[in-house]
Amino acid sequence: MRNRRHGLVRFWIVTGVAFAIASLGLAKDKKTLPTMVLKARTVCVLIDPNAGTPVDDPLANKKAQEDVEKALMKWGRFQPIMEPGNADLIIVIRTGNGKIVRPTVGGVNTNDRPVIVQPTDNGIRLGGKRGQPPGDTQQSPQDTNPHPQMEMGPTEDTFLVYEGKSGTIDPTERAPLWRLQAKKALKSPDVPAVAEFKKAVDEAEKQQKAQQQGKP
Repeated sequence: MRNRRHGLVRFWIVTGVAFAIASLGLAKDKKTLPTMVLKARTVCVLIDPNAGTPVDDPLANKKAQEDVEKALMKWGRFQPIMEPGNADLIIVIRTGNGKIVRPTVGGVNTNDRPVIVQPTDNGIRLGGKRGQPPGDTQQSPQDTNPHPQMEMGPTEDTFLVYEGKSGTIDPTERAPLWRLQAKKALKSPDVPAVAEFKKAVDEAEKQQKAQQQGKP
């Protein structure tokens, strides 16, 4: 029993260090955005399907999801829609609380959403979605019931942009087109992650225009 306990302790330490190193490698993705991002018009914002519901803040991811959608609507470039299979881009978000290990509730489909009513500058946005995104694997029966768990994950907020309209393929199986990991990156009302993504899109457009005009 003692050896087993020591083994578990070593496992958590090694895994925690691995996540810490991975977190350092994420930060902000500075690569040039592909042309398809500039042509995109619709976007679907999803909570990371691997994220459980935080015990210390059950609505953290849901609120971040709505705040990102509102920031995107305020920007006006992309239209948020509810169905990932029809979206040009898919944004996957996840909040962090500064800790590598976080108690959460698993077995809950965090992307099941009732009817949504969101006030916007142009009126009211209505929507609703139930079920799994394309490419999601069916959970085993024991995973479909809410259960407490200790979840390993990034310590900071993450914002990942993927290519959409992937049919039955899970878009998150591909490399993200752009990503940001930072403290309070999903914090309202300004939502820094959306602001940084806007900067990346604006910079990509400038580079595209320069290339079209034959400038270096």
